[in-house]
Amino acid sequence: MKLTAFSATGTFGRLSALLLPLLMVACSQTPHSALKQSQPVLAEPEIRMVDYLAVNCERIWQINDDDSMDNPLYWLRAIDCAARLSPAAARAEAKSWPANSWHNALKQGVLMDNGNVTPVERQTYMKQLDGFSMDYPLSIRPLIQLWRSNQAAQLDLSDVRTRYHHLQQTSDSELDGLRNRQAALKRELAVTRRKLETLTDIERQLSSRKSPDVSENSRSGERVDTPNAVPADETWSPAANPKTPSVKGKESDNEK
Repeated sequence: MKLTAFSATGTFGRLSALLLPLLMVACSQTPHSALKQSQPVLAEPEIRMVDYLAVNCERIWQINDDDSMDNPLYWLRAIDCAARLSPAAARAEAKSWPANSWHNALKQGVLMDNGNVTPVERQTYMKQLDGFSMDYPLSIRPLIQLWRSNQAAQLDLSDVRTRYHHLQQTSDSELDGLRNRQAALKRELAVTRRKLETLTDIERQLSSRKSPDVSENSRSGERVDTPNAVPADETWSPAANPKTPSVKGKESDNEK
């Protein structure tokens, strides 16, 4: 009887030892499952981003929804596609987008930027875009400011080129004037030299003609001598005519 009771007690102790870990695991899992059920399950947000780099350039201009207009990636793709167009094609596409909103004005400016525009045309579409400055989305504003800075730099470069062109034209005209003046002075100098040579030849000829006359005059001057004075006693007087009375005889007769 005692043996039977001891064996029953031993069997119960063994079963308790085997079931105790299972009970502990069950107790530990119950609060965890209850915590899970109490927390709400949050759904992961679906993020959809259009890969504008994969969009064809012919289709990029037809996109006009608000989400795309507010996306800087769209405008980067638009700028890239506009750079691939020829100037004539860029101008033709720009005409199809009248500047009646900020995004149409920006499309027109992006297209006209690659249309070989003049400084006046560039200033025109920049003023149109500036008229919608209060409507720029915040996500696009830094990109527009950067693009506009590039346009302002292009205007400054055009102004510098224009001033350099005018300065070059002025310097070229002044240089041409100096060259013409130099050519005229060379011609005047050549004429003066010819005149001097002619005068020198004439003077040489005149000097050659005067030299024989001077030698003859010098020789004749040596030959002609001045006559010496004739002494008083050697003066010649004509012989007295016997028929003609002498002056002394007349004087004596008169005295008588």
